[in-house]
Amino acid sequence: MTPRVDDTDMATQLRTTKRPLERAVVVSLFLAGAISIAVTLGILWELGKEALLFFQDEVVSIGDFFTTTVWQPQAGSFGIWPLILGTLYITVIALVVAVPVGLSAAIYLSEYASPRVRGILKPALEVLVGIPTVVFGFFALTFITPLLRGVFGVNTVGFFNVLSAGLVVGLLIVPLISSLAEDAMAAVPDSLRQAAYGLGASRLEVALRVVVPAALSGIAAGVVIAMSRAVGETMVVTLAAGASPRNFDLGTDSLFGTILNPFEGAQTITGYIVITASGDISYDTIDYNSIFALGLTLFIMTLTLNSLSRRIVKRFRQEYD
Repeated sequence: MTPRVDDTDMATQLRTTKRPLERAVVVSLFLAGAISIAVTLGILWELGKEALLFFQDEVVSIGDFFTTTVWQPQAGSFGIWPLILGTLYITVIALVVAVPVGLSAAIYLSEYASPRVRGILKPALEVLVGIPTVVFGFFALTFITPLLRGVFGVNTVGFFNVLSAGLVVGLLIVPLISSLAEDAMAAVPDSLRQAAYGLGASRLEVALRVVVPAALSGIAAGVVIAMSRAVGETMVVTLAAGASPRNFDLGTDSLFGTILNPFEGAQTITGYIVITASGDISYDTIDYNSIFALGLTLFIMTLTLNSLSRRIVKRFRQEYD
């Protein structure tokens, strides 16, 4: 009689005897992942090395860099908070625009649109991702800003202002939020929808009370990724928000009158980097090294947001059989 082969032994044997093509695929995937990690570490090394030169300069104080609210390199003042304020302010305005619009578009595509309509609208929405950001920047400068000045008054809204930049950055990240949210909603089992319909729920109630909570992890992760995209945006904020850091004094300046006035210009971290790097600066000067210090700060901010998105997915992920 032929001896019976145990299923466990057979599975073990199949795992240990990989085909040459499969081995090549595994090695290629490993190399791709290793290269990505190596590139990230290389970027972090270069940023850290040049940033260290910046902090070693006698003009720069690490304490003042992270605590003071005046950024004037010409006067030897290197307080990063005006640049962080401009970056976060524009990001918040962008999210206020993008989250409702992107989530509404995702709900429509997932729950209301027919397969034919979805096949047309979703690629059309994602086309916005392929438009160069400099185009969005000129759109903010030549359309949104004049529109705001016509509504609120020329004397109220500056030619460079935070609101215009935030609105256009919001439009820029709408496809990212809508696409990721729609993918998360599409992964929700249809049995949950049918059960809710069986209990008498309307289509809107199913979408808002069943599908959205079930896809919350994917939606939240998409919002955080879009936030990272907004934080790192360069051309829109450079063209629309201006090139003057919004220096402030917490003791004398009013919160909404000066510090958080959306109708005045501000400079972001990326805006300062691109303007300074495109100018005539010499290697190993304090201006040159300050670019890397700001780049390292921006790297840490985006890394923190990406880590937060992974935690959100892990915390709220639901698995369905």
